[in-house]
Amino acid sequence: MRLTHVVLLNLIVFVACQDENPQVSTPLGDVLGSILSSRLNKTIYAFRGIRYAQPPVKDLRFQPPVPVEKWTGVYNATTDGPVCPQPSDDPISEDCLVLNVYTTQLPDGDNNPTRPVIVYLHAGGFYSVTGRSDWAGPQYFMDQDIVLVTINYRLGSLGFISTGRDAPGNNGLKDQVVALRWIRDNIESFGGDSGSVTLFGYSAGSWSITLHLVSPMSRGLFHKAIFGSGSTLGQWSLPTNQLELAQKQARLVGCPDVSPTVMLQCLRSIPAEVLGNSLPDFAEFGYDPVIIWFPVIEEDFGQERFLPDDPIKLIQKGDFQQVPVVIGVTKDEFANRAFPVVENATLLEELSENFETFAPVCFLYERGTNKSKEISAAVRGFYLGDGALNNDSLSGLTKLYADSIIGFAVNRAANLLSQRSSAPVYYYEFTYQGRYSHFYLPDSNETVPYGVVHHDDLIYLFYVSAIFPNFDDSYPEAEMVTTLTSLWATFAQTGYPILNSSETLRGINWEPYNTSTRKYLQIGQELTLREDLYQERYNFWDQLFPIDSYL
Repeated sequence: MRLTHVVLLNLIVFVACQDENPQVSTPLGDVLGSILSSRLNKTIYAFRGIRYAQPPVKDLRFQPPVPVEKWTGVYNATTDGPVCPQPSDDPISEDCLVLNVYTTQLPDGDNNPTRPVIVYLHAGGFYSVTGRSDWAGPQYFMDQDIVLVTINYRLGSLGFISTGRDAPGNNGLKDQVVALRWIRDNIESFGGDSGSVTLFGYSAGSWSITLHLVSPMSRGLFHKAIFGSGSTLGQWSLPTNQLELAQKQARLVGCPDVSPTVMLQCLRSIPAEVLGNSLPDFAEFGYDPVIIWFPVIEEDFGQERFLPDDPIKLIQKGDFQQVPVVIGVTKDEFANRAFPVVENATLLEELSENFETFAPVCFLYERGTNKSKEISAAVRGFYLGDGALNNDSLSGLTKLYADSIIGFAVNRAANLLSQRSSAPVYYYEFTYQGRYSHFYLPDSNETVPYGVVHHDDLIYLFYVSAIFPNFDDSYPEAEMVTTLTSLWATFAQTGYPILNSSETLRGINWEPYNTSTRKYLQIGQELTLREDLYQERYNFWDQLFPIDSYL
């Protein structure tokens, strides 16, 4: 039912009855929301599609975000905003810099709750996915006593093009900063505590959190961090610009690839949907590389720089936000990347016969050098053996994708942060295999539980109505929903992921990680404290890419 009569008087916030749409007053203006129900039928006050930055269109394309200004009237936040441009069947718009706020308790007169806030930075390789409620639904988290915020940020060339002075880069990450500043200034109107903000990122979102730890732009904007399956501290070196990639984008859409100024001027005239839909043309081997547009170390052109130096250097120097961290991986990570290669005879033969050429593309290390050839030979021998690749190569290829893209970088982050930070680091492996998965059979829309692949833990944190059922208590998966949301919410509330008094979490003592004992929590059918997660495999990568080579 729509709210038909609103009287604000001198109250900071007015909340309608539960059968009416809620309305709040923020420093920027009034916001009208809607009512949803949690998995356990709690009332959720949902405010979706709230603009946090001005539309990044026309002259603002490829430029840093500009914060939203105050509005008059009541902002309609009853439905999701659009998806940022990408290949998608969802509504697409370049005017996509919006966020969603969810809570089960709003301020009402003298009753002003201040709940901890979890801010979710979505996955998608910096070129896809969204924070919309059909892909990051609040129904599971909202059974915990937190405020949840999900955000959109610019993707692909629109968010990460970097040519130097005309476009220094990292605009998608700067979008996240502006969203965090919006949260700092406005979240108390929704019952959130601006002094207790936990960043939770997954995959590219977790890459983002690594960089927020070291970015001078992000200082003081968050107080805890959850890294889900991702870190920027891997074998790759971050560039200072991506001019060659920008030139490729220009050629794909019919723009000249001459001077950056002329090229960017032409690219500003191209419809955003055309730029988003050009993504598949960047693939070089099957669907690889998994990361196309990297964050960059920004040269100083007088702009506010998001990333002034290599993150490994900054962490080694202690120049980063030292906050409590939860970090981990899934058991099989990119099995859903390896399976299509093994099942495609042409791709498998190409990779087998031209491993030196395609391995750096797939596994994200330097290309076309003598060192690259040495790395490729070592990687092949360690994971795949010396013979031709065949169907029996699936297990080795799965581990290679998992370690090169996710596991090694996450393990290195756990090691560095535990050594350099004064705050605790909690390490985990997610091994629970339910009946649903983000693994798709090639050339079909059928999902099958093939291992515990990348994103599979997200199934129990967010209701993804576009793909999966809502796990009410009739589903055996419901217990994992309760376990995982309790872990993350407890961490957001206290800085510790488990409280001994928690019946749900069964009193497990999840000890902080350090490089001496290397303890981690295995999250499966049971919660089990273990040691030495994949140490032989990760040591192999440490030897190939020693930390000193980045300093």
